[in-house]
Amino acid sequence: MHLLPFRLPYPLAAWLTAIGLAIGVAANAHAQSTNDLEAQSRALQRASAAVVGIRTQAVDDARSNNTLGRERQGSGVVVDDQGLVLTIGYLILEAEQVQLVTDDERVIPGRVVGYDVATGFGLVQALAPLRLEPVPLGQSARVGEDEPLMIASGGETGAVSVARLVSRRPFAGYWEYHIEGALFTSPPRGDHSGAGLFNGRGELVGVGSLRVTYARGDHQPRLPGNMFVPIDLLRPVFDELKRSGTTAASRRAWIGINCVEDEGQVKIMRVNDDSPADVAGLQEGDRILRIDGTAITALGQLWQTLWRGGAPEREITLEIQREDKTETLKVYSVDRAKTLKRAQGV
Repeated sequence: MHLLPFRLPYPLAAWLTAIGLAIGVAANAHAQSTNDLEAQSRALQRASAAVVGIRTQAVDDARSNNTLGRERQGSGVVVDDQGLVLTIGYLILEAEQVQLVTDDERVIPGRVVGYDVATGFGLVQALAPLRLEPVPLGQSARVGEDEPLMIASGGETGAVSVARLVSRRPFAGYWEYHIEGALFTSPPRGDHSGAGLFNGRGELVGVGSLRVTYARGDHQPRLPGNMFVPIDLLRPVFDELKRSGTTAASRRAWIGINCVEDEGQVKIMRVNDDSPADVAGLQEGDRILRIDGTAITALGQLWQTLWRGGAPEREITLEIQREDKTETLKVYSVDRAKTLKRAQGV
C-alpha cells in the first residue's frame, strides 16, 4: 500500500478500517475473521485518537534555538489515564511554554515532566483533562522486518498512514546521540516529529524522530524513510523519568560538536559556540583520530567512548588531524544536563 496520509478526523473510522485491513491482510498469511478485523480497526482508531499535537516555545536564550528554532511543533501520544504524553525530546527541550492540541482542536496547556538525553524521549503532563484513552505500550523487539505498521500524527493537521519496517539497527546522530535498536520505516513522513508508530494491535512501538535518506542502511540502496525511537528503550527508565525528570544515563559527558563519518574517519561539521570543544580550539573540518588513546573510526564509537570514559565533567584528550597536521588537544567536558536552560521557576 502506498503512503496515504489522511487528515483527521474525517472520515476517521473508514480510513482506519481500510488501514486495519491493509495491516491485517499483509501481516497474516491466512484470512482473518470479520470480528478480528473489527477489533483491529477499533484498536487502531483508539491509537490514532490518542495522538495529540504539541506546540512549544523555548526560553529566549536556549542554546537549542540555534538549530531547532524557538517555536516548535510536532506530536505526542497519551500513555496513561492522568494525561501524560510521550513525545520526542527535542520538541520540549528547554521549553517554557507547552500546548497540547487534540483532533477536535481543543488547546490544553501542558508542562514538561522530563527529558531523557540518553534515549531522546520527552514527557509532558496535560494541565487540564484530555479526555483521551491512553494507548498500551507494545514491544518494539517483536516487530518483524517488513511488517506493516501505522504512523499517526496529531493536532489540527494530524494524519494516519501505513508504512513498513525496513530495518532495525543502532543509530548514531551527529549531535552526540546514539541508541540501539532504532526502527526505520518507509515510505517517509514529513510530520514525523513525535508521531506514534503502532503495530496492528494498536500498541505503541516507537516515537518519530527523523526523516532519513537510507532507511535500509548506509551501504544499502537509497530508500527514504523515517527513524523511530523504539519503545523498548522507555520501559527501563519510565518510572525514573516521571519521578525525577531525567535518568542516570542522561548524566554524561558533552563537548559540543556535530560530526559525520567520512571515509572511515569522524569529521567535525560544527562546533557549538561557547562549548567545551569551542573553548579547546576544535574547528569545523577537524578529523578525530583518537579519544583518550582509543582509535576512532565510527560515529557511534566516538560517542560511546566519550560516555564510558569516566565522570561527565573531566579532562579528555583528543588527537585530531587538521589539514595535513596531527594535533593533540585537551577538552574539559561538562554534564549535558547542566547545559540546558529551564523556564524561570522550574
